[in-house]
Amino acid sequence: MTKTARHARRPRRAAPPPRRAAPLWDLLFGFLRWIGRYVRGFHGAVGTFLAAGFGVSLLLVLAFAELAEEVMQGETRAFDEAVLLWMHEHARPWLTVAALEVTALGSTVVVGMMVFVASVFLWLSRHRYSVLLLWVAMLGTGIINRTLKALFDRPRPDLFPWRTPYAAHESFPSGHAMTAMVAYATLAYLVSRLEPDPLPRRLMLGVAGAVIVLIGLSRLYLGVHYPTDVIAGYITGLVWATCCALGIEAIRYFRHRRPELAREEEDLDAGREEEER
Repeated sequence: MTKTARHARRPRRAAPPPRRAAPLWDLLFGFLRWIGRYVRGFHGAVGTFLAAGFGVSLLLVLAFAELAEEVMQGETRAFDEAVLLWMHEHARPWLTVAALEVTALGSTVVVGMMVFVASVFLWLSRHRYSVLLLWVAMLGTGIINRTLKALFDRPRPDLFPWRTPYAAHESFPSGHAMTAMVAYATLAYLVSRLEPDPLPRRLMLGVAGAVIVLIGLSRLYLGVHYPTDVIAGYITGLVWATCCALGIEAIRYFRHRRPELAREEEDLDAGREEEER
């Protein structure tokens, strides 16, 4: 009997939880098992999980709003201004050029092109639900960021002339920081799922982390954001990216309810096993 035939006859079941013994993973897969017991169908199970994740995200955003109120009341103003003025004092022409190049990595055009290329690759490699969640992550980022900006309506810094002419909308939270966190963290997560070799996984995570940090610093150096704007963008972006990553885990867990998805995942798993050998 061929290996393909053995895969075809293997009973399909939910993906087991990862071997890592961690309370958060135990809680996650315990909730997935509970959904699997009471919710029928693939779309219903995944939709229930995503709805719960959205609810938790909303609660975290509301809790974050309480912290943001301190920013709006001016309690962080001394810290914000001190950091920006220090960067202004150490400004150099070559640093300005570098900051403009780095900040472009978090722009809508660059991130959009990167997501498009990644989507084509994922689609052709039959990771179509990963494509869906990648676009959900990015579109959701835009909606969440614009909503928060309109809610807090914080003016941008005016301590010194900006070093970039491209800065629109309100200041809090930073759209570049949030977009960078969601886009690069999500892509790093997808690479870590698909790549069996730990070295490329670590390299991708390291590069993604460095790019996220540098984009945030570039917004401060250019004078268009306060440090608390960038921190807020990182926090909200991390929450949303985590929810989207958990959505992918839910799809993998309930893939046995979607036969064609289960077959695709089994073929991909078999291909990775062959490569490792």
